[in-house]
Amino acid sequence: MSEPHERPTEAVRLRPPRHRVERRAIAWWTVQAALSVVPVLIVLAVLSRMLPAVRYWLLLALLVVGVLGIAYVAVMPSWRYRVHRYETTEDAVYTASGWVNQEWRVAPMSRIQTVDTARGPLQQVFGLSSVTVTTASAAGPLNIDGLDRRIATELVERLTATTQAAPGDAT
Repeated sequence: MSEPHERPTEAVRLRPPRHRVERRAIAWWTVQAALSVVPVLIVLAVLSRMLPAVRYWLLLALLVVGVLGIAYVAVMPSWRYRVHRYETTEDAVYTASGWVNQEWRVAPMSRIQTVDTARGPLQQVFGLSSVTVTTASAAGPLNIDGLDRRIATELVERLTATTQAAPGDAT
């Protein structure tokens, strides 16, 4: 028989989360990817003009980085969007993230220590936020990237209220 203050719950288990992140996250991830590839291309192009002795190798590197960079910018954001999901219940937070290395995580409410939101400059341009759920786990925090700013704020408020009501000390 359970204690009167305990509420019956089904076991928290790893499963795919239900909610997608905001579709605008594709554009955000695309811009981030381009900002990581374009400077390398510019440096290689400038160096190939300035250093004629190694121009062949620099142009070869420019070609390789260009082809791989274009593939990365074209594929990664949509692929990542298909993988990234989240869900919260009264008992746990579920996340799925990644694109090459994919990760599913579940954090019981009783293990959550802090819930934070962040908006970098690019996220602000796209009206997005990230929510970080820190737990008493050695695996580190759960990150939910690409949420609409308003939804992220509501999620943080809801998780904060739920974790305050959850029994236990998050250790």
